[in-house]
Amino acid sequence: MTGLLLELAAMLVIILISAEFFTNALEHLGERLGISEGVTGSLFAAVGTALPETIVPLIAVLGSGGKAQVNQEIGVGAILGAPLMLATLSTFLMSLAVIRSRGWRGKIQPERTGFVRDLHYFLFAFVLASIAMFVPHEQASVRTAFSMALVGVYFVYVVMTFRASSQLVSEGHGTEAAGTMLLSRVGLPTNWWTIILQLLIAIALLLWGAEGFIHGVRGLSTLMGFSPLLLSLLIIPIATELPEKINSILWVKKGKDTLAFGNITGAMVFQGTLLPAIGISLTPWEPRLEVITGMIITLVAAAWLRLQARNNGLMVGALFVNGLLYGAYLCITLIR
Repeated sequence: MTGLLLELAAMLVIILISAEFFTNALEHLGERLGISEGVTGSLFAAVGTALPETIVPLIAVLGSGGKAQVNQEIGVGAILGAPLMLATLSTFLMSLAVIRSRGWRGKIQPERTGFVRDLHYFLFAFVLASIAMFVPHEQASVRTAFSMALVGVYFVYVVMTFRASSQLVSEGHGTEAAGTMLLSRVGLPTNWWTIILQLLIAIALLLWGAEGFIHGVRGLSTLMGFSPLLLSLLIIPIATELPEKINSILWVKKGKDTLAFGNITGAMVFQGTLLPAIGISLTPWEPRLEVITGMIITLVAAAWLRLQARNNGLMVGALFVNGLLYGAYLCITLIR
């Protein structure tokens, strides 16, 4: 048990380091390209920090280690647990980080058009993914159509987000890198080649960390007697969503609300489209209590965020509801 816990901790550190390398390089890429904070947060940073939860289910489902059924359950749990964690616990922690400085009735003010766009695309896509669970496996063509539709939704989302970029930059929402390139701290120049090199290093570290984390989850599920699905719904998202949580908390404390929320909602769109498309194609993707409960609470949490999206921002205290929703999910799945 101790060895497995140490392995999980070590792989988690590797995942976090790789995500920091990736996000840092993407910020500099966004600044050099002259794009908006919305694009950098909702697309570049979101995709970069979403790589762990993307690679974990892929490695679980396609990997050769362990039983196929266990791998598939880990994959489904990782796919569905990620947006659940972002829509509930992550937003709650972000509000908790600024409640002392801004107050219960204070505001978090992301750029509204991008924030609303992200939530609309996520809600639409996640409803599609939920419906696909009830399509019988015998109707393979219908399930394939759902997968393709989800990929198409993300493609349209990317196009619309980039299309809005130039106007946002002209309005003062251009991307500025938060610090120097990490590779530059060892004497390398900051240019296109070092940005690409840092991205490749991050991906290599991420693959290594994700494979080790999957191995640890398999071992824990066997030792503790928990369902691999339940364990992956609870444990893997906590680990893989840490980059989004940490980055968003740091950004919101610095007053960069658009980057903070764009990092979360952009990742939600990514995870609500491409990851379920993978799940529909490569896993059983069928309704179970843990799965349906998680999907319903995720949709409720995202809908609550959309209701709070007013012109003057979201009230800090209102986001505590998202934390309560995560607590409700834990109670329903663990105490049954």
